[in-house]
Amino acid sequence: MTERPTLHLEEVAFLERDVKLRMPFRFGVVTLTEAPQCFVRARIRLSDGREGWGAAAELLAPKWFDKSPELSNEDNFDQLRRALAMATSVYQSETALQTAFGLHAVSAQTYRDAAGAAGLPPLVASFGTALLDRAILDALLRLEGVSVFDAARRNLFDLSAALTADLAGFDFDAFLANLAPASRIQARHTVGLVDPITSGDLSEADRVGDGLPETLDEVIETYGMTHFKLKVGGDMDADIARLTQIARVLDPLPSYRATLDGNEQYADVEGVVTLWQAIAAEPKLARMREAVLFIEQPIARANALSKDISPLARLKPVEIDESDATIDSFLEAKALGYCGVSSKSCKGFYKSLLNRARCAKWNTEAGEARYFMSAEDLTTQAGLAVQQDLALATLIGCDHIERNGHHYVDGMAAVPAAEQAAFLAAHPDLYHEHLGAVRLAIEDGALAIASLDTPGFASGAMPDIASLRRCTYKA
Repeated sequence: MTERPTLHLEEVAFLERDVKLRMPFRFGVVTLTEAPQCFVRARIRLSDGREGWGAAAELLAPKWFDKSPELSNEDNFDQLRRALAMATSVYQSETALQTAFGLHAVSAQTYRDAAGAAGLPPLVASFGTALLDRAILDALLRLEGVSVFDAARRNLFDLSAALTADLAGFDFDAFLANLAPASRIQARHTVGLVDPITSGDLSEADRVGDGLPETLDEVIETYGMTHFKLKVGGDMDADIARLTQIARVLDPLPSYRATLDGNEQYADVEGVVTLWQAIAAEPKLARMREAVLFIEQPIARANALSKDISPLARLKPVEIDESDATIDSFLEAKALGYCGVSSKSCKGFYKSLLNRARCAKWNTEAGEARYFMSAEDLTTQAGLAVQQDLALATLIGCDHIERNGHHYVDGMAAVPAAEQAAFLAAHPDLYHEHLGAVRLAIEDGALAIASLDTPGFASGAMPDIASLRRCTYKA
C-alpha cells in the first residue's frame, strides 16, 4: 500500500470578488443578478516539514443552500461565510497529523454538531468543508507535484469508508485506480426560467448587446450545443407551454439530450407525475420526451425524502440535488426510488467520490447500470472554480456537465488582465480570448480539458490575490 502523506492545517485566508451577471438567471425561487465569489487559501504543513498554499473558489449563491423566504440574499451569503469559518476552526483544532481525507473524516462529527448548534442547515454546512477540503487538497498536490487525476489513481488523499458504513470492505484503491478522466466533456446548457428562447423574443432595447449570445437559438448557433438543462417552475400549464416553445428550437437539431430540472418547484411526486404525463400527451413534445435523460430534484426538499417516488421513477429516472444534504442522503433516496445524485463541487469533492463508489457497488449488485451521477452547476466562474468542478466531473466519469457561468457572466472581463493572461497561457485548450476578454472556449458543444491534468487541483494558474478583497469570516 502506498503511504499517504499526512498534514496539519496551518493557516486559512478568505477573500472575495464581486460578480455581476450580464443577464439575470432565475432558478427556483431566486433571480440572480450579482453575488460575491469566495476564494479560500489554505496553508498546510506536511509531516516532513514542507509547507505550501492551495486555493479553491465558489460563488456564494443565494437561495439554493437555504431557500427560507425570510432570509435575504445577504443572510444567505453570511450563512456560507459562517460555515467556512466554523469548518476552519474545527479543522485547525485537530492537532494530530492526518491524511487529506482523514482530516475531513475525523472532523466530521464535531463540525456537524457545531453547525447544527449554530442553526446552519446541512447543505449550508457542507459548503464550508467543500471549499476547505479543495484548498487543502490543492496545497497537498502542489507540494507533491501531482495532478488530481494522478492523486486519485494512487488514492493519495486516503479515501476510505470511515464515514460510510455501507461501503465497509469496498476496495477504494482499485476503484480510484480504474477511474478514467477524459480530455473533453460536453457542456450542458442551462435554460433558465426567464431566459429568452428565440431572437424574436428580445427587442433591441431589451438586449444586453455585448456581442455574446443571449437567446437559446443564438447559444446553439454560437457554441454548437447538443446537451441542455431545462428548468420547470411548478406551474404545469406554464411549464408545458415553455417546454413546447423550447422544443421548437431543439427539435431541428440532428440529435440532442436534455435533463429536466424541477429545482424543488413541485410540492409532491403526484404533481411531477402529472407534469410528465402532460409532456407525454403533447405531440409537440414527443422528441423532447425521448431526449430527456432524467428528472432532477422536482420535489421540495421538505417532502422529497418523505415518500416513495416509484410512480415517477417508473416513467423516468429521478435524482436528488438539493436533498443531497448529508453523506448518507443518497442511501435514503435510493430506498425511496431515486437512482441518481448530482455532483457539485460546492457539496464536496470527497462526497462525490463516495457517491460514485456507491453507484459502482450498487450497479454491480444490480447487474446493470441503474444508479448514476450527473454533474451540475451553481454558476461556477472561469478560473479555479470551473476548473476544479470540471476535473471532479470527468474524474467520476460524467461525459456531460451543466455549465452556465459562461453564459450568465461575461467571462473573465472583470478580472485583472494579468490574471486572464495567466489562465489562458496555462489552459489554452479550455479558454480563448474573444471580444476583449478570456472566456471558456466551447466548440461543437464541448470543452477541451486535457490541460487540467497538471500539478495541483486542476489549475496551472492562480487568481491575482492583490485584486481580491480580504475578509474576516466569523463563526
